[in-house]
Amino acid sequence: MTPQDFLRRFGAVAGDEARAEFLADFFAARGEEVRRDEEGNLWVGGGPVAFAAHIDTVLEPRPLTLEEERWWGPAAGDNSSGVAVLATAWERVPEGATLAFTVGEEGLGNLRGARAFVREQRPAAFVAVDGYLGSLVSRALGSVRYEVRFLAAGGHSWGDRSAPNPAWALGRMIQAVQALPCCEGASRSVARVWGGGAINAIPEEVGLALDVRAVDPVRLDEAEQRIRTAAMEAAHLEQVETEVRLLGRRPAGSTANADLLACAREAGASAGVTLEEGAGSTDMAAAVEQGIPAITLGVYRGGGAHTEAEWVDPASLDQGVALLRAFWRCYGGRATSQA
Repeated sequence: MTPQDFLRRFGAVAGDEARAEFLADFFAARGEEVRRDEEGNLWVGGGPVAFAAHIDTVLEPRPLTLEEERWWGPAAGDNSSGVAVLATAWERVPEGATLAFTVGEEGLGNLRGARAFVREQRPAAFVAVDGYLGSLVSRALGSVRYEVRFLAAGGHSWGDRSAPNPAWALGRMIQAVQALPCCEGASRSVARVWGGGAINAIPEEVGLALDVRAVDPVRLDEAEQRIRTAAMEAAHLEQVETEVRLLGRRPAGSTANADLLACAREAGASAGVTLEEGAGSTDMAAAVEQGIPAITLGVYRGGGAHTEAEWVDPASLDQGVALLRAFWRCYGGRATSQA
């Protein structure tokens, strides 16, 4: 099956379980032994080098709109196209490799699928298949996500006008997040804000959800401490209560070795793809966390990720397949000789 045929069908399948079942049927029809775990991951092959593509999506997939040079639809690229390229790159799983399809990469999944797979299978090397052609992620972009709530007794906006108002604490917290370092090697964002009720009432509860990222783990640790301190200070100054809850944490760092990087560049040259090395937030972070050599390779061209208007160039999937095959021709021999 071509990657385009696969994408046409798989790209319309919604839900992690349904997508895993699609993959299970696909590989079973090829005579491959399919294994699954309690998290919802699925993999075939038993080699020490793992290629992994996440099957979960930000928006619910639906049938793609097909045009000659662009196929449109939510999740058309991220990561339906990554899955399509990895699933069809070889007629059989190459000896020495494992093809893994993970869950929990997007949103608040906190890499639960990749973390479980890496923890249980302990691959010798890990290659995430995710993102646009030309992307070579050699450094995991770390992140922390928090939910911060401020609480008070509330009251009437006039009759209780001197009462503590948690919204003032929320305003201080937003300013504190904005003051965090950005944008060289770090980012910060208030993603959601909520709370309050009637226009003539002091709110009893307000809150926000935030996301902070950094390439340097030290900067990430410092930002995390500042978040907690800012919440406590804002609550103290406004005489309200606060609740701080960690939503997720992804590690920062790099375990990419010379062989992985050399084979990635050789594969790019072979497939006619100019690679740009950088940092990113992908499943490879689960391997970095365990000290396992890891990189991420992008395998399709497109745009509009995480939107209803996401699109891919269907012809680019063939180039993605060529990239993975060329990488394995290089790295598979090295991995075998070192085993």
